[in-house]
Amino acid sequence: MNIGIVCYPTFGGSGVLATELGMALADKDYNVHFITYRQPARLTGFRANIFYHEVRVPTYPLFDYPPYESALASTLVDVVKNNNLDLLHVHYAIPHASSAYMARQILLKENKYVPIITTLHGTDITLVGRDKTYAPVVAFSINQSDAITAVSENLKEETYRSFQIEKDIEVIYNFVDVKRFSKKPIDAFRKVIAPDHERIVLHASNFRKIKRIGDVIQIFKKLNEAIPSKLLLVGDGPERPMAEALCRDLNLCDDIRFVGKQQEMEDIFAITDLFLLPSEYESFGLSALEAMAGGAPVVSTNVGGLPEVITQGENGFMANVGDTDQMARYAIDILKNENSFKKFKANAKHRASTFDITRIVPQYENLYARLYDGFCREKCKEQVVMK
Repeated sequence: MNIGIVCYPTFGGSGVLATELGMALADKDYNVHFITYRQPARLTGFRANIFYHEVRVPTYPLFDYPPYESALASTLVDVVKNNNLDLLHVHYAIPHASSAYMARQILLKENKYVPIITTLHGTDITLVGRDKTYAPVVAFSINQSDAITAVSENLKEETYRSFQIEKDIEVIYNFVDVKRFSKKPIDAFRKVIAPDHERIVLHASNFRKIKRIGDVIQIFKKLNEAIPSKLLLVGDGPERPMAEALCRDLNLCDDIRFVGKQQEMEDIFAITDLFLLPSEYESFGLSALEAMAGGAPVVSTNVGGLPEVITQGENGFMANVGDTDQMARYAIDILKNENSFKKFKANAKHRASTFDITRIVPQYENLYARLYDGFCREKCKEQVVMK
């Protein structure tokens, strides 16, 4: 089967999931075509049946803003026609679902129909999609999809509350390759970060306001006062200058490292003792799941899809948004006792195993097969009628 995957090529959850899905499908002998404006960040190494198609956006003085949606639709038409794609799987509603719909309408003029699956990831519904500027297009594009999936039950319900959706939304959770993330810690790596055997705390994100990076630092400050620790901040984004200034104001620069965007997260998760995710909202929390697969318990906020991943008091703790005191107490509870800490680590790994790639990817394969078989049956009916 030839599958087209449209996604954002960034380190965000939707881009990571889409890329990991495409690579997993390629390992199962699907031909996978990534269509986006830059090669996806997680798309590394060579696979003979993975293809990348760059969306080139023309720039003219006439345009104040490059017309990416139109360029994407045109690229989709070209890729579908010239590579015999059997279906398009678009991740994130804006503008991918609307571009896919536009492309399909063009292809229909040439008697070519391609099924569209739209996977909703979070802020395309909870933040951007609610903007009145985009809402009608978002709702229309989702409804025009042949299948809709969401990465959590919470996001599914949020979508129904926010839009007039006329079709069923199927929940297919984000996944993690547990085998890949179950790496042995590199002792030399850990010693560089924590030379005096301090606990290593991690936060990884795109440093947007919704991630509440300031809360991460405030939680760490309280934890560090009770238990000697080091904080690794992985990622980059608009909140980084604020976070760096806060570290200086709190005199924490010696204990906090900003390491920027990282490709190989497995080695970092392997030395992590605790993962902090005090976000204002998370549709699922893929970074938390990856941390758990590496054996790190999670302290997070009790929002969005996180309660579907974290079991309170077993593999981590959740608190209300902004309650840094409570989250710090939870962090201390996890790390202060070695026996309890080892139990949290084991529980985190076990919980992550329920979202293993071997369990989740077949759900997408079943969806593809249902759509493709249904399309083929309809095509056969049309040919019989024509005869």
